Amino acid sequence: MTATRDRDERGRARNARPRDAAGRPLRRGAAGVERVPEDLVLAPDEAVAEAQRLLDEGLPFQAHEVLEGTWKDCTDDGRELWRALAQLAVGLTHTQRGNARGAVALLRRGAEGIRVWRVLGRPAPAGLDLDGVTAHADTLADDIEAGRNAGPDRLRPRLRGGAVRHPGDRRP
Repeated sequence: MTATRDRDERGRARNARPRDAAGRPLRRGAAGVERVPEDLVLAPDEAVAEAQRLLDEGLPFQAHEVLEGTWKDCTDDGRELWRALAQLAVGLTHTQRGNARGAVALLRRGAEGIRVWRVLGRPAPAGLDLDGVTAHADTLADDIEAGRNAGPDRLRPRLRGGAVRHPGDRRP
């Protein structure tokens, strides 16, 4: 018996299965965490607020989905920054799932995308603390590579100024 895939009105594949807190699909009918609608697009301020709420609740996969919606809807001007932020959230997701190699790769890729944005001298939208977010990603990637603890508290970076420091952060 061949399983049929969930599809949207345009015929694109969609996965309607419930997911756990780390974004992994669960069996149909299982209780999962609330899903972020696949077509959700928020203005930058709203996206940052919602992504932060999700990060604070220990849901980096869902935060990634929020940031991804803004990335995909963004003009060319901000597209790469929002993609980098979404990549950081995926790096946090890999950390949560215990995938050290994937976590380090995505945390570093996202941090580098933010650094490129900063080098171009563009202002940070939506009150983002880009230096703090980059420092958090760099420190977390370094710690994961060194085999140091990357517990749940490390999956909750502050996206806006007034960031709470986590152990190991090398912020000025």
